[in-house]
Amino acid sequence: MTDLFQEPPEATPLTAEERDGLLQTWITHRRDLNEAEHENIVKGAAWARTRRQRGGDLLTDRFAQSLHRRMFGDVWSWAGSYRQTEKNLGVHPGQIHNAMAVAFDNIRYWVEHSTFPLDEIAVRLHHSLVSVHPFPNGNGRHTRLMADLMIERLGRDAFTWGGNQGNNLGDEGELRARYIAALQAADNHDLNPLIQFARS
Repeated sequence: MTDLFQEPPEATPLTAEERDGLLQTWITHRRDLNEAEHENIVKGAAWARTRRQRGGDLLTDRFAQSLHRRMFGDVWSWAGSYRQTEKNLGVHPGQIHNAMAVAFDNIRYWVEHSTFPLDEIAVRLHHSLVSVHPFPNGNGRHTRLMADLMIERLGRDAFTWGGNQGNNLGDEGELRARYIAALQAADNHDLNPLIQFARS
């Protein structure tokens, strides 16, 4: 049996139909998938930063979906499409559009009214979108890049995400454990560990 679709315990499992969306037939092991996704993410991040220089609103469904498609579209056929299935976390699929709109409206308000420090606003964007979990997979990587683009738009340096620059935090290990613990603290309204992790 291949390890191709083996996920860490807290990761979002793909359905059989979502697994069938794998585009590259040469991918047969998890390391192949990680490599292909990493290369695609690098291209997606470059596209986003080029686009950012031209302006445009980051806080829209259209941008969020385009970014996900640019990050994962060479690997997955469903990249950029909001999920249609229930997952082990996130809102019901029928609520994704509304939940994304609320998250984006909150961020706009917080920026306009300086409600929180800039790092906290961007980290709140990350946490809000992870909580919605809009895509079948890749949500953490996508929302970390969204937070990076937001904080850069606000005039600060991108986050380092535990020294990993927002790339895959790995399937296991201390770094991923710290990230998951920080997300869980944020679920309980304590953003400090996630802010500290983002800048560590």
